[in-house]
Amino acid sequence: MTERIYRWTKKRLRQQLEVVRGEQAPSLVLKNATYLNHARKKWLQANIWIAQDRIVYVGDDLPNTLDGTEIVDCSDQYIVPGYIEHHAHPFQLYNPHSFAKYAASRGTTTLINDNMMFFLNLEKKKALSLIEALDELPTSMYWWCRYDAQTELKSEEAFSNSKMKAWLEHHLVIQGGELTSWPKVLTGDDATLHWMQETTRLRKPIEGHLPGASEKTLSQMALLGVTCDHEAMTGEEVVRRLNLGYTTSLRHSSIRPDLPKLLKEMQELGVDVFDRCIMTTDGSTPTFYEDGVMDHLIKIALDAGIEPIDAYAMATYNVAKYYNLDHKLGMIAPGRVAHLNFLNDINDPKPTSVIAKGQWVVRDGRQCEGYESFPWEDYGIEPLKIDWELKEDDLHFSMPMGIEMVNAVILKPYQIPIECTDRTLSQDHDESFFVMLDKNGKWLITSMLKGFANRISGFASSFSNTGDIVLIGKNISDMVSAFNALKEQGGGMALVEDGEVIGSIPLKLFGMLSNKNMNEVIKEEKEFVGMLRERGYKHEDPIYSLLFFSSTHLPYIRVTQSGIYDVHKKTVLFPSIMR
Repeated sequence: MTERIYRWTKKRLRQQLEVVRGEQAPSLVLKNATYLNHARKKWLQANIWIAQDRIVYVGDDLPNTLDGTEIVDCSDQYIVPGYIEHHAHPFQLYNPHSFAKYAASRGTTTLINDNMMFFLNLEKKKALSLIEALDELPTSMYWWCRYDAQTELKSEEAFSNSKMKAWLEHHLVIQGGELTSWPKVLTGDDATLHWMQETTRLRKPIEGHLPGASEKTLSQMALLGVTCDHEAMTGEEVVRRLNLGYTTSLRHSSIRPDLPKLLKEMQELGVDVFDRCIMTTDGSTPTFYEDGVMDHLIKIALDAGIEPIDAYAMATYNVAKYYNLDHKLGMIAPGRVAHLNFLNDINDPKPTSVIAKGQWVVRDGRQCEGYESFPWEDYGIEPLKIDWELKEDDLHFSMPMGIEMVNAVILKPYQIPIECTDRTLSQDHDESFFVMLDKNGKWLITSMLKGFANRISGFASSFSNTGDIVLIGKNISDMVSAFNALKEQGGGMALVEDGEVIGSIPLKLFGMLSNKNMNEVIKEEKEFVGMLRERGYKHEDPIYSLLFFSSTHLPYIRVTQSGIYDVHKKTVLFPSIMR
């Protein structure tokens, strides 16, 4: 059933009342259930009645009317609310549909998603129709509304007033942010501040993005409406946020696997109340999720000695309460959507069975039907179409300044010490040719990249923050061959040596997302990343490296559509060149 401003019609509400009165039969009864009651912070026993997608009764009674009712004896199990991932970026090669199916199989039945990909690549009406269609899945799917593109775009028309207003006011959009452009807001960006005020007026929270923020910076951002932040990297930073009244999101991701350290340091600093703590995997790359989604984070919390009720609350009730959704999610109580996880052991949060919107998603360890293919083409989401040519003669490397990777995501300028007139570079060093190309072929940026790898001959990717094309390699001919392979497969990634394609990941949606299921994407990513590592990539995560080349919320320089950009000075050092 589609999420609506009123999820349940008057007719459906009347039918639910009839179930409680015994005039109609529930669709499902879970009897003798030991369940987690967050209102009392206790494990209680009850019978749980479900009518289609809603819990209608939790108590001692069994229904009088049982025509067609499925009855499940839960005597040997523990039942907890479906888990909530509140900070999903469901665009890291996988797509929102494939991620939702995979996450639900591990008990994460609600996603609150970044809207950037759809916001930038689809016109308003199609994008909003798309998020409504995705909410017809068994997973409950909500969205943020970004305030900026997290990079320097050739045109800022995407963030028009009408588009921002339509997104912010949509009933499936429950948060503003994440706010990566907060430095601009502090120094006078009233346009973003206006949308922050509108978010607050609509009684929707604002997610910050405040790495390393001082007490005064956090205080100023709280005055401007920020209510939560996920960028604490030490226990001290967590406590600082809690002391200032923030809801604090504890992150454990492929790029920042911090949760064990955070919990240890928090406890050492005397934190013993976790009511304003929530948890996130922060849009990790596919292979990271082999260990699970929110079930994995709950397990880390349990292993750190956190009381089970608190550990589960950080991925259920605390999240729902923060987003003003606890009347609908995060609890096992009448009126809530029927998202339920069945556990064999309180200390093992990986469910043996999962119900999402009243449907069995997993039953006794076996995946049930649901989450079938999604009609992306109905919303204008198709393979990347490149109708222009790239020649070796288009690529010239005469810039005096190059880009150095300090780690997977931090870039610094460096003086190029080698001669760049040759068409092939030595493998004795870790400097490569670097190109960013407009996906429509109108402009390009050429430079040198130090620290990515030393034995990659030709690599092309349309997976990037803006969907523009990145080329990296030691051999210009192989880089162009990789571009042509990318063009032929409709976007994605391609790796070339001696003119031959030796590895690829097709990304058939926008050239940035795979249309395959999560397990296939995990396999492809693992193999492709392994090939990059064999050729010298040494940092944490090459997928994030590609994503963040143009992301101006990170220091020190970025490669944007406008050119190579100094983040601190907010100036273009070397502009992009028209082709």
